[in-house]
Amino acid sequence: MAADDALTAPPPSPWQAITDNLNKLTQRQKLAGGVALAVAIALLVGVWLWGKQPDYAVLFSNLAEKDGGQIVAALQQQNVPYKVEAGGATILVPNDRANELRLLMASQGLPKGGMVGFELMDTQKFGMSQFNEQVNYQRALEGELARTIQSIAAVGGARVHLAMPKQTAFLRDEQKPSASVVVTLRAGRRLEPQQVAGILHLVSSSVPDLSADQVSIIDQNGNLLTQKRDPRSPGLDPTQLEYVDEVEASYIKRIQTILEPVLGNGNFRAQVTADVDFDATEQTSEIYKPNPNPNTAIRSQQTADNQTNQPPAMGVPGALSNQPPTPATAPLTTPPLPGQGQSAPVVLTQSRNATTNYELDKTVQHVKRSLGAVRRLSVAVVLNYKTGKDGKGNLQATPLTDAEMKKISDLVREAVGYSQTRGDTINLANAAFAEAAKVEAPALPIWKDPEYVEYGREGLRYLVMLFAVLMVYFGVVRPLVRTVLPKPPEPTEEEPLIDVMVDDEEDSTNLDDVPPEVLEAELAKMSFERKVERAREIVQKDPKIVAQMIKEWMGGGTSGEGR
Repeated sequence: MAADDALTAPPPSPWQAITDNLNKLTQRQKLAGGVALAVAIALLVGVWLWGKQPDYAVLFSNLAEKDGGQIVAALQQQNVPYKVEAGGATILVPNDRANELRLLMASQGLPKGGMVGFELMDTQKFGMSQFNEQVNYQRALEGELARTIQSIAAVGGARVHLAMPKQTAFLRDEQKPSASVVVTLRAGRRLEPQQVAGILHLVSSSVPDLSADQVSIIDQNGNLLTQKRDPRSPGLDPTQLEYVDEVEASYIKRIQTILEPVLGNGNFRAQVTADVDFDATEQTSEIYKPNPNPNTAIRSQQTADNQTNQPPAMGVPGALSNQPPTPATAPLTTPPLPGQGQSAPVVLTQSRNATTNYELDKTVQHVKRSLGAVRRLSVAVVLNYKTGKDGKGNLQATPLTDAEMKKISDLVREAVGYSQTRGDTINLANAAFAEAAKVEAPALPIWKDPEYVEYGREGLRYLVMLFAVLMVYFGVVRPLVRTVLPKPPEPTEEEPLIDVMVDDEEDSTNLDDVPPEVLEAELAKMSFERKVERAREIVQKDPKIVAQMIKEWMGGGTSGEGR
């Protein structure tokens, strides 16, 4: 009956078992278990908070100490978590709020770049000397110019240095001001020539008597951005070389635009060499042309007629002929007869001079040639073979015909503005293009790929969290549970009811009280080896039972045979 009571007794509840085991623990064991549980909870909470920590992005970098302090104070007022790195020069904030915080800081005028502007003039002290006022004004002007230059998208920082000489009343000793600008470009950005010229004129226009030639601009690497050409240096300066490249690229673009629809992309290559004239020349000329009749234009005319009635001087030249004239005598003339006219004088000498002034056909030319004129063009174009299908349907490359080459040549001439007078040359060649070997870029290693690196960081984070949870479970929770909860029975083969009955040494005759059906069911659960082992144990523990069983078997067999 004890076996039946053991089988039918209800198991204790888990809470009751935990309570019983806790009561069995000593005070030291309870204290150690409480500390271990608290450490486990704290570790789990820390891992959870670390997993929930947001990604940080750079809010501002390369900050001055004053700007960094003002930005940190503003972030603290907004209750925004932040990190400070690079000795306070870099401030990081949560990635999802970086853009919002930049706009917020910009509305407050932060960062100021560690520079002072004209607000420096608001704190003038009474009794300040003229020299200090001039220095403060120069500092304020430099700061304002630097702030303005920093507003350019490609410029991350700027500093302006002004050299302003002291004014003097003597014109001979007067010196001109000069300026130097240092710009810090953002990563991957560069200043275009137009932007450099804009900074140049901005600085020169902000300082009185400052010429643009006296302004120098360099970047953070020490590269001079304002190239000044030395007239004594031979060759072209970088600006002129850049202009030549732009002219050649413009002509190549024209050729590509007109040939791509005809030949297709990749079926031609074009190169243009431009001879650009950078000489500034001025020429004045006067050209005279003849005045052919009847378009003759008369400016003035003059005519002179001379007549002489006296005889010309006669005689032998010499001393004898050099005599004073004889006194004149009144000529005795005979009056004319009535009815007769007066006789006409006899003309001895007559001359006529005529002068005519005509207008001149004169042309005065004053020619001033500008810089950058194209003197000559050399154009080279290589055309690929045209592809088509033969009679079998296979692709076949064939050269272009003369008519097609002539058509393309005419198109190129019109595109570049061909001038025979200028001496331009155009050369077209038709050849089969060689297939370029496909060189695949080496695959970026996984540990360098930004996408995989980000995945690795996330996976490492969750892996650390999982490791921490497992460590807490196996190192703290599981041993604590084993200590508190009752030990479960060892995972052995289910002990049959007959084993329990046989092991009960106090009541070895209870096999008779067990119904035969239960015994048969219990014996069926046991293996053959188990049955043999239990039979040996029964023989060793109680030989009387074995003898009684053998007697019963023998008696049952005899009675059966007699029947």
